[in-house]
Amino acid sequence: MVTVSSPFGGQTRTRLLLALRLLDESYPRELARVLGVPINGVQTAIRGLARDGLVTVRAAGRTQLVRLNPRYFARAEFERFLLRLTEPEADLQRQVAALRRRPRRPGKPV
Repeated sequence: MVTVSSPFGGQTRTRLLLALRLLDESYPRELARVLGVPINGVQTAIRGLARDGLVTVRAAGRTQLVRLNPRYFARAEFERFLLRLTEPEADLQRQVAALRRRPRRPGKPV
């Protein structure tokens, strides 16, 4: 694994932003699995990033969906910067690509 710099205040915060750039939208438990960190660390990082205006959180039932803030004043530049930071993160890219992002067919045996 390549060590990522921490331009956003910490490795968890930075890796969380990189994962959100690759996923578009996610929820804390999925992000914790992808990043390999405890869920309370992810939730703390999300609260801080939301307070800083970099991510938005919305409720979908009992689930909190997180995404990069579409109203962030430098959104295009911010997303380009994050995309550039994901280039050396082959492990993170593999983990995101392996996620199942669609529901199972009803009635399909497990």
